Amino acid sequence: METVTLLLNCKDAKGIVLSVTEFVYKNGGNVLEIDQHIDNQEDVFFMRVKWSINDFLIAKDKIDECFQTLVADKFEMNWQIYHSDYVPNMAIFVTKLNHCLYDILGRWQSGEWEVNIPMIISNHLHLKPIADQFNIPFYHLPVTKENKVEAEAEQLALLKKYKVDFVVLARYMQILSSDFISHYDNRAINIHHSFLPAFPGAKPYHSAHKRGVKIIGATSHYITEHLDAGPIIEQEIARVNHNNTIQDLMRKGKDLEKLVLSRAIYNHLQRKVMVYNNKTIVFD
Repeated sequence: METVTLLLNCKDAKGIVLSVTEFVYKNGGNVLEIDQHIDNQEDVFFMRVKWSINDFLIAKDKIDECFQTLVADKFEMNWQIYHSDYVPNMAIFVTKLNHCLYDILGRWQSGEWEVNIPMIISNHLHLKPIADQFNIPFYHLPVTKENKVEAEAEQLALLKKYKVDFVVLARYMQILSSDFISHYDNRAINIHHSFLPAFPGAKPYHSAHKRGVKIIGATSHYITEHLDAGPIIEQEIARVNHNNTIQDLMRKGKDLEKLVLSRAIYNHLQRKVMVYNNKTIVFD
């Protein structure tokens, strides 16, 4: 079945749902999923609609134009339509830790996600054997203070060459520049432990253990020029206690990171995430 998914937001008004669903119905579409949300503080309406276009009366390459004219212009909508027959390209950035990379590649290889992975980029060679194991091109691009601009230019050139739609930082331990981020606004997903900023530094689990924390967690978000302050896509926690060692915290933390990152990627692929004012609406 061929489908399209529509994401939209606009100033809240009467008749939005009727106009959208009427557009689908009158043109022979069949609504498969529909969800909506109103931000009463901002007076903004959000909506996600997925419908079948197997018998749609509007040609596939004309749907955008017709929707703009017949519906979007009336409500001054911000919107985007995604077609199910297009499989997006996802690039993975890694450093030395392999737990998130293995999880992503396992889900991809098993067919859990409709996505292509044309390449893996890393500033170290440690994870090249994993890329080789899955027959994915691996690019080793070391990054230092002296060559950061040149290294990012090479990264962007590769992303353009492979027509990459979005980037996943699977524990990539480098801060990306605002120039790089501008090319992938709301299209670069990061994962980190939720101790930030309470437990910053290279050994957050050690610091947390010393303080006797009772929960640990992980957060996945789109990256922005402000470190670890981008729109949050997914979060999860696990309870810990005084019996847990630092190694226990690290093990549980890795499990959370894998789970949270995979959920964020899935929601992004399913076109369930909308960003507004550095905050996300994540539809069920």
